[in-house]
Amino acid sequence: MEEEKHCIEIFNQLFINYKRKFVHFAQTYVNDITIAEDIAMESMIDYWENRNSLPDDSNIPAYILTIIKHKCLNYLQHLRTTEKVTKYLKDCSDWELDLRISTLEACNPERIFCDEIQKIVEETLQKLPRQTREIFIRSRYNNQSHKEIAESLKISTKSVEFHLTKALKVLRIALKDYFPILLFFPHIYR
Repeated sequence: MEEEKHCIEIFNQLFINYKRKFVHFAQTYVNDITIAEDIAMESMIDYWENRNSLPDDSNIPAYILTIIKHKCLNYLQHLRTTEKVTKYLKDCSDWELDLRISTLEACNPERIFCDEIQKIVEETLQKLPRQTREIFIRSRYNNQSHKEIAESLKISTKSVEFHLTKALKVLRIALKDYFPILLFFPHIYR
């Protein structure tokens, strides 16, 4: 018990005599007073926990300073690794952002929807009766007037209007999900 008390007094004296020096040494390298204090305290505790395994003639301040040195090195190496990982992640993030920007710049919404819409229009037109389909194609794709279509097919302009209304109704249903986009494709809905 007496020996334990004596050891604690020695440790307290060591703490009083060297704490500031140990903290200053650590702070010189880690550049953060809080971390330096933590490293100094942890190093002194490491010494205390291992004191019985040290030779009697050990230079205790040098031993603790060696522990501090290694803890500072570990901290700085960890910091470097963290910074490398952070830089790598930032580079990846920058690369991904650049990729998204260039992809978006190259994106042609009209082309994306045009192919899709065109396919739906073609499939829908194939389901229409032959005469309705022909009148729609002549009107919307060949730009023939109602009168020209009527004369060519030998029907009235009212019949042309009826077939166009019928075709447009079926197309509106088929393209209901694309209606806002279709405002940009007037040749279908004019």
